[in-house]
Amino acid sequence: MSKTILVGGYGPGISTAVAEKFGAEGFQIALVARNVDKLAAGVKALEAKKIRAAAFPADLADAAAVAALIPKVREALGPITVIEWTAYTNDAGDVLAAETADLQRVLAVATTSLLAAVRTTLPDLKSQKESAILVVNGGLGYFDASVDAMAVQWGSMGLAIANSAKHKLVSLLSHKLKSDGIYVGEAMVLGSVKGTPWDQGQATIDPRTVAAKLWELYRARGETTAQIA
Repeated sequence: MSKTILVGGYGPGISTAVAEKFGAEGFQIALVARNVDKLAAGVKALEAKKIRAAAFPADLADAAAVAALIPKVREALGPITVIEWTAYTNDAGDVLAAETADLQRVLAVATTSLLAAVRTTLPDLKSQKESAILVVNGGLGYFDASVDAMAVQWGSMGLAIANSAKHKLVSLLSHKLKSDGIYVGEAMVLGSVKGTPWDQGQATIDPRTVAAKLWELYRARGETTAQIA
């Protein structure tokens, strides 16, 4: 039976590289994002590489919408073997000036909706060998004075809070699901990635490096967090 990976937060950069890497390794790809045109283009590009893919439009800040799309993925591609979560938003850059809804949104994308995907997919993950939850995170989530100063300077305070929460969630899920044979791992990216909105022409990290690290984590099923600089 073919394996399926749900790519949450599909777009240029890391998630494209992840879809291509796992597709090349025999996975079917479920692409999830809000932008319908972007999803359609992604499916077409993957199919050109002989990778089976399907698009599932959803707002990844809406946990109910995320839970509702899982049965659609299952119907189209079969049981989900891997959840990959690249989704993030940089709302609430200044937490003192931001609306409460902005901070709630950035936290929802990072944690609440990811949990909705995990809970709804759990029967699939428990029933399959080599199932996994793979998360892409950023170094702004670390507890460090210099990192916090950068988050304030860059107007990414909400993202820093969300990344910290997501980092903790990864560790909690790793401990919680280990006895079920479900691997939970995180690639912590400590720099700008080429081809992403953070790339101002000086990015040094190739998105394929991140995808390769996620594949390595998935196959090794050992450490929970790996840093990429």
